[in-house]
Amino acid sequence: PKEPGLSTRPHFEKRIKRHVIGRAKEFFAVTMPGFESLCLEELRALSLSDQNGKITPGGVAFKGRIHDCYQANLNLRTANRILMRIDSFRAPNFRTLEKKIAGFPWELYLQPFCEPEFRVTSRRSRIIHTKAISQRFKSGIAQRFEEMNIGDARIPLQSPRQTLFIRTLEDHFTVSLDSSGKNLYKRGIKKQPATAPIRETTASAVLMLAGFSRSDPLLDAMCGSGTFSLEAAMMVQNIPAGWFRNFAFTGWPAFGINYKRWEYLKSHHGKAITQPARALIFASDIDRNACNLLENVAAKHKLSQTIKVCNRDFFHLSPADFADRPGLVVINPPYGRRIGTPRESVSLFKHLCEKLKADYKGWKFALIVPRKSLLTEIPIPVKTHSVLHGGLKIYVATGKILS
Repeated sequence: PKEPGLSTRPHFEKRIKRHVIGRAKEFFAVTMPGFESLCLEELRALSLSDQNGKITPGGVAFKGRIHDCYQANLNLRTANRILMRIDSFRAPNFRTLEKKIAGFPWELYLQPFCEPEFRVTSRRSRIIHTKAISQRFKSGIAQRFEEMNIGDARIPLQSPRQTLFIRTLEDHFTVSLDSSGKNLYKRGIKKQPATAPIRETTASAVLMLAGFSRSDPLLDAMCGSGTFSLEAAMMVQNIPAGWFRNFAFTGWPAFGINYKRWEYLKSHHGKAITQPARALIFASDIDRNACNLLENVAAKHKLSQTIKVCNRDFFHLSPADFADRPGLVVINPPYGRRIGTPRESVSLFKHLCEKLKADYKGWKFALIVPRKSLLTEIPIPVKTHSVLHGGLKIYVATGKILS
């Protein structure tokens, strides 16, 4: 039997090309607080249709074509996710809201019966019940597909989950479609659990703030699961941040029509990936198991030529052991219960700073500091940056150890 909706397929594709692929869209790169400027710099370094991004609360707003959305997801190292705005309207009551939902062409953005998830926030609006808003959208989208007589076709079981972000402020609704899927800090590389791991987006931001140069040595002391080493290795080898993962936009109706553009982007970036002549990144930890896991991850993703892992105590290391010139040393020391009493934690931190000052002259550094009070214990001029880690505010101290 003939597949339902097949006779109208050419017309449907024309609508997608006209309204989704062919038009500039508004996008929003969600970032951690404090990373907005770094994300804006990253966006401006990409060859997007519109280079004029703008920092707004929570991230960076930018305009572009749908392939610019692909670019942003693939390349941005400091963004958590990329949202595409698909509708904006005023609805002071449920009756108006239902009419707006019913009249929107959901079939241009969602596959039939995909049952999207909803993330709803409401502030200073007459409609305040977020669950009721989600229900209206869920039933309205289902009704739209029924009325369009799309048929009984189902999306593939492996199709990415779709999420709609719905925000209402003072009765004004903004509806955005998540293009990323899983948070972008999930690079698709590390599978092993770690104790108090630094997120990949945070690690990239720290490297940028510290002035990491792809041609200089990097010491990831107390490396743990190796987040800093892996992020730096991807930078050195020109591997895009999202190279090893999938994205929600591959489940959009538009993707099936212009997937060749995505294949071109992947091919273009794949040709730029390089292998250094020698290792530039040195990861060290006293935990042998952590070192073994990092070595396995590096080997699996062809990063072993860039990262050299050693099972040694930072306090027994000397820069001459692994580098012939100054570079950047990054340290995320253990703290809290992992190190013992508060007094022991302060003692370790002081000892660490003394080691840096004595042995790493000429080196740039980035030091993760768990408490503001510890910043006064650093015997070197620093620039401080506050970031969120696991819901808590921590500090990143960056600077250079003068000779």
